Amino acid sequence: MRYKDFEHIISTPRINRYLIACNGNSRKAMTLYRKNLQLSQELFTIISCFEIALRNAIDNHVIQTLGRDWLRTASSTGGIFDNANCFITAQTINDEIYKLNQQYTHAKLVAELGFGFWRYLFSAHHYRATGQNLLQIFNSKPRSSATIQYNSSYIFNELAKINNLRNRIAHHEPVCFVPGYPVKDTSFVRQHYNLILQLFRWLSIDEAALLYGLDHILTVCNEIDSL
Repeated sequence: MRYKDFEHIISTPRINRYLIACNGNSRKAMTLYRKNLQLSQELFTIISCFEIALRNAIDNHVIQTLGRDWLRTASSTGGIFDNANCFITAQTINDEIYKLNQQYTHAKLVAELGFGFWRYLFSAHHYRATGQNLLQIFNSKPRSSATIQYNSSYIFNELAKINNLRNRIAHHEPVCFVPGYPVKDTSFVRQHYNLILQLFRWLSIDEAALLYGLDHILTVCNEIDSL
């Protein structure tokens, strides 16, 4: 496709970042745009696998203490989320239950709740509400030290990084640049990719086996770096 046609479809403001990053080389700019889409697809696959692993680990853990229908119970009157500090969480659960209507099952409800929901279970009020033991799902994480505390706040903040990247991809924002600048760089992606792999290991999941045939992140990053 000619660059002018490509620019017309994608829009000048959007493609201009890629053109600047490629020093005005329109052919490379189009290639970089496509490689960014490919990298976004690869990342979304990895994040999706992590999200499923995380929510299932949380669900399986909490079921042991709060029962098999714990989400509906927690959001009901008198439940652990029936308070001002957890109001939005309870409302989110009840909204999804309402949408499911006659199709409701606990498993379907778990699948409907987004990454942000599961992340917030590590926030202070929610962590206390569920029994202050949710960190046990990360049974292979390092021990805390005087310099770093691997507590619920730490996990909450690490999950926020992944959630923000997920939202960035969902809103079609580029991931192949230095954040905020039209400079080609894959460091941002590599850092977040390594974080996801680390959290898989802390969950005692063999990420290499799980992602076999799915993970091409470093290959695409190298292709972008070599443009």
